[in-house]
Amino acid sequence: MFFRRKSPKTPTFEERLESLRGSGFRTDVRPDGRLQVSRDACAATIKDAPDGGPRIQRVGRLSGDEIALLVDAGYQKFWQTCDGRRIPALARQLQELHEFQEDLREALGLVSLYHTALGTTNDLHLYDRVRST
Repeated sequence: MFFRRKSPKTPTFEERLESLRGSGFRTDVRPDGRLQVSRDACAATIKDAPDGGPRIQRVGRLSGDEIALLVDAGYQKFWQTCDGRRIPALARQLQELHEFQEDLREALGLVSLYHTALGTTNDLHLYDRVRST
């Protein structure tokens, strides 16, 4: 007798959204068509990709109605808003963001890579550099 494995089923975008809602995330449709997913003070925007899987585009901390991105300035991490304001990031906030990202990837059925599972990753790096004139 041959043992056969069932072929894996790829969930649709709507099924992934139901999984998010079942995991305690709040989902809101933005005016530009993207979906904002939030839990507590962390949020992300996701979009349905052509290959059928979701794309996480922006992850950060809610600051009013926008998502502030995590910036590594070399000596400290900051939350940077769209209008350029910088707010110092606290260790507790970084831990919340890391847990949010891991839970989001798991609820969406995405693979969690080793280097991102180790800790919080930054969207922007603004290290001091020597500028040529």
